[in-house]
Amino acid sequence: MSDAPKARPKVPEGKASYVTTKQMAPNEKGFVGYETTWESWQKEVEYKTPKRP
Repeated sequence: MSDAPKARPKVPEGKASYVTTKQMAPNEKGFVGYETTWESWQKEVEYKTPKRP
């Protein structure tokens, strides 16, 4: 039986609506993580006190 390869293949950047995923560099133990960036789909508006009747 052969051993599993030590190096991970480079994964292309993943894009979906509001989400971007990038592969991070391996750490000293060889763990490869993924960075996920979320884009906001809601706007935050400053609150204004309503007029009095």
